Amino acid sequence: MTAGRVEVFGIRHHGPGSARALRGALEEFGPDAVLIEGPPEADAIVELAGDPGMVPPVALLAYSPAGPPGGAAGKDDRKAAFWPFAEFSPEWQAIRYGLAAGAAVRFCDLPAAQQLVPPEPDGAAPTGAGPGGEEPGDGAAGAAPPEDVRLDPLGTLAKAAGYDDTERWWDDVVEHRHEGPSPFPAIAEAMAELRERVEPSRADRREEQREAHMRRTVRRALKEGFERVAVVCGAWHVPALRAKVPATHDDRTLRGLPKTKVAMTWVPWTHGRLAGRSGYGAGVRSPGWYHHLFAAPDRPVERWLAAAARLLREEDLHVSSAHVIEAVRLAEALAALRGRPLAGLDEVTEATRAVLCEGAEAPVELIRERMVVGERLGAVPDRTPMVPLQRDLQAEQRRLRLKPSALGKEQDLDLRKPTDLERSRLLHRLRLLDVDWGVPAESRSKGTFRETWTLMWRPEFDVELIEASAWGTTVRDATAARAEAMAAEAGTLPELTSVAERCLLADLGDALPTVMRALADRAALDTDVAHLMAALPALVRALRYGDVRGTATGPLRTVVDGLVVRVCVGLPPAVSGLDDDAARDFLGHIDSVHGALALLADEDHLERWRAALTALIARPETLHGLLEGRITRLLLDAGRLDDVPARMARAVSVGAAPARAAAWVEGFLSGGGLVLVHDEELLRLVDGWIAGLPAGAFTDVLPLLRRTFGAYAAAERRAIGERVRRAGAAPAGPSRPPGDDLDGKRAAPAVATALRVLGWEAP
Repeated sequence: MTAGRVEVFGIRHHGPGSARALRGALEEFGPDAVLIEGPPEADAIVELAGDPGMVPPVALLAYSPAGPPGGAAGKDDRKAAFWPFAEFSPEWQAIRYGLAAGAAVRFCDLPAAQQLVPPEPDGAAPTGAGPGGEEPGDGAAGAAPPEDVRLDPLGTLAKAAGYDDTERWWDDVVEHRHEGPSPFPAIAEAMAELRERVEPSRADRREEQREAHMRRTVRRALKEGFERVAVVCGAWHVPALRAKVPATHDDRTLRGLPKTKVAMTWVPWTHGRLAGRSGYGAGVRSPGWYHHLFAAPDRPVERWLAAAARLLREEDLHVSSAHVIEAVRLAEALAALRGRPLAGLDEVTEATRAVLCEGAEAPVELIRERMVVGERLGAVPDRTPMVPLQRDLQAEQRRLRLKPSALGKEQDLDLRKPTDLERSRLLHRLRLLDVDWGVPAESRSKGTFRETWTLMWRPEFDVELIEASAWGTTVRDATAARAEAMAAEAGTLPELTSVAERCLLADLGDALPTVMRALADRAALDTDVAHLMAALPALVRALRYGDVRGTATGPLRTVVDGLVVRVCVGLPPAVSGLDDDAARDFLGHIDSVHGALALLADEDHLERWRAALTALIARPETLHGLLEGRITRLLLDAGRLDDVPARMARAVSVGAAPARAAAWVEGFLSGGGLVLVHDEELLRLVDGWIAGLPAGAFTDVLPLLRRTFGAYAAAERRAIGERVRRAGAAPAGPSRPPGDDLDGKRAAPAVATALRVLGWEAP
């Protein structure tokens, strides 16, 4: 390495001060080759970084080509890694400088083809090679303890300088300094001193391999005739790259390393994924603040607080120019008291809280989310390498005017409008491919023609799309193939009905016949009534969705008709002799089927279902009290029973076991407590039964009653309490003789207990 001059610049991977200092150092050094820590496979696409359409934050993505559909590999076995860059990343500034200056720009780290292969059991995991990778020397907050020099060298230096916060120390000595000498010689000297104190171990094997490959790349650049070579790498690696290590030693270190086939591309990234809280080991606490420090030409504190004031005013909070002036003074005073060269994020946040937000925490959280993290989504140019499925999705996004965003955005869709219907189908198709760009929310509308989605794009979706490309080259084709495979792999009838419902929502007419045949076959063979009842609601929803979406649902209607008949016939033996847990499970099934048939609005099916329920309560001796009470309530609401008070009187009579009576009441009232508000006779029966329970029995049934009444809204509980109070003024039994006053002390425990049952505070 004597043929030319080599300068090694040790940086922190995402730091505005490091990026600014590096840009100045490169302009002063004037290299004809710039070698950057990163995967060499990206050399072929590094020139895209100079395209005007490349807007950071972005990331290099290395991935193993997708295997065949239906393969056994799951998400945890995925082979993919990201190398993210922000505008304030030193590596990004080195790339942009090299491309603009006409220098050769290359990556010098261990190839991704080898980093994606798991290391040997006693080797260290690949660092810096993915969202969770952490580079020694990053100094990420919350990293390893400072005494572990190898894992957290900056933490060791911060502790030696008297700091208990690594990021605060690094900000003071590097990121917040706009002037002064280059920090790189001092960083190199400090790292050399630290590395001398570290005993080598077998856990450093992957680090040795990475550094050996970096040195090999430097030798190759010099051999090719480059005279001024700049190497940009994590600060920890600087001493290793400056060391005089024989080429033969590095060749032995790298010989025989296993590798896998990989492809490389650029993908959009987000500031949120650069934050340490996202799990990214080399992340920083405040990407938005760091971006501001790098982009602000001067007076960064004043500009930041002015932007914060503008944000608060947009939220209709009163913030004046005087507030901003006082906040700046407070931040600078705090920095001076703490001996900092510039007010940092801590000082600025304290000034914001005290002055702009007047002590309120909610506006501070808003600023932290919008500005400190500063969520933004990067962009890549159209000529970036992509699989056909990614390009098809981009075309669909443009056609339907659905722009990806890193911030959660609520989207209301009216399925009666053609464009909204197409948007809904696209989002449902992507969910079948495990690309949850849109998450459906419960619609505020009672009709089935309206959907509400929350849209938020995450960088990992590009990996999901690459993997899903094994199913097809377009979103529609890939989704249809995936749905057919899911139908073939479904283990239960409810799983299969869920696939059928999703096919209808996604308008997968090509896959629907295959799914429906599998569904019909499985429904015909499944004799478990619980399975049939669990499958029915999804099928009914699919029928209704098919109506508004214009999807043909004839075969599905045939399956639904058969299931309703089989459920009604098989229900009596299925619910006989159930224990408490099984009865509670069947209670959910009965409610689901009842709601589904009401949604279907088929009078024949409704009549058949009500007749089956009527037959069940005609033989209460074989029916669990919870189910008997619930069925009685369903039939009462349907207008099919006119003797409910008599049935309740029998259920809660003295001869009935308290546990069964409590279960009956719980089932009857599980649909809501307004029936007690509007039917005084039922209220008196429940009140009289509770009042007449022996002490031991009352203790046993109290949890059931508490669970029942606790599920009601506060307004319902209040209305029931008022009715009980008024009913207590005129009891149903014989009136008390005049002058027979109540004993307040004896009545107090009963009153307190009744209030607790109703969810009220006892006086």
